[in-house]
Amino acid sequence: MIVEFFENLFRNDNLGSRNDVKRRLKLVLAHDRSTLNAAILEKMRQEILLVVSKYVELEDETSEFSVKTDSRMTALIANLPIKRIIKLEDSGLI
Repeated sequence: MIVEFFENLFRNDNLGSRNDVKRRLKLVLAHDRSTLNAAILEKMRQEILLVVSKYVELEDETSEFSVKTDSRMTALIANLPIKRIIKLEDSGLI
């Protein structure tokens, strides 16, 4: 219901910006519901991207992080679209 209110408030013919606003609002609401503050979540996001990027090349502009909370638990969800797998020989990890 709240999301629909904000969707109507920020209605735009450009679906891309509308979806961005919706995604950001969901992220803000998730942050408010979780016990982790925004600075900690941002630090976690940066560290996760750093580790994952050692093994795969990511599409950074479409990566998404969200926090889902229900009555039993809070989950950090990372949607990280992969461009390509990095060969272990090229990564410097071997």
